[in-house]
Amino acid sequence: MKKIKVMIAEDEWLARKELRFLLEQEEDLELLPDASNGTELLEFVDKWEPNIIFMDIHMPELDGMGAARLLQSAASQALIAFTTAHDDYAVEAFGLNAVDYLLKPYSHERLKETLTRIRKNLVTQDAQAGGVVSKKSLSTLKTGKWSKLLITDGEKHVLLDPETILYAEIEEKTTHIYTSSQQAYTTKMSLNDLEHKLAEYPFFRPHRSFLVNLNQIEEIVPWFNGAFNIILKHDKRAQIPVSREMAKELFRLLKEG
Repeated sequence: MKKIKVMIAEDEWLARKELRFLLEQEEDLELLPDASNGTELLEFVDKWEPNIIFMDIHMPELDGMGAARLLQSAASQALIAFTTAHDDYAVEAFGLNAVDYLLKPYSHERLKETLTRIRKNLVTQDAQAGGVVSKKSLSTLKTGKWSKLLITDGEKHVLLDPETILYAEIEEKTTHIYTSSQQAYTTKMSLNDLEHKLAEYPFFRPHRSFLVNLNQIEEIVPWFNGAFNIILKHDKRAQIPVSREMAKELFRLLKEG
């Protein structure tokens, strides 16, 4: 009997443990490694190719809704069953073709109903695909060929073109992102995480509180004590500080570019 490959994406250790225990009671399931956030999930999906993902919505780095959108963009064949304590995402979840939406705390009987639905969906999926699965690689999406940056701005999930980002600033644990279209977004993503996600693009950290797009710099003007200010092409009012320690590296990068 071919086993159904199952993956759990959940940032709470106890919730992962409890769900895994219930799923282990089913003979036709093969449990894959768990993911603790949406970013890790995408890497694991590409490697393990699960048939079904039990996914929490509120996770760090990349939440469940954002991960589901990227899975859909990559034409992943994995079914998704959301497991969450919040009922206000149900409409959006089913808009992403979720096979089910389990509200925590759910019973073993309720989980069995979901598993029955999953099995029926997989039979239909196999029949339609003729046993052949065709999908884009999620690792390809994450290594630069996927050209959008997903951020969570309040209750919204926004896809940004990195090339349009002028700069980002961290203030009181909130990151503000400013774009060339004069739009501003706020996110709880740290500036370090944002810098990591934009590693394939020409962004530079001139100051511990700022991240700037090198392609959006118009001029660099002296300030005092060896420090400088960056003036941007599309927002000349913004003055991005360049610390004395980072000025040498900034000029080196610009000369090499």
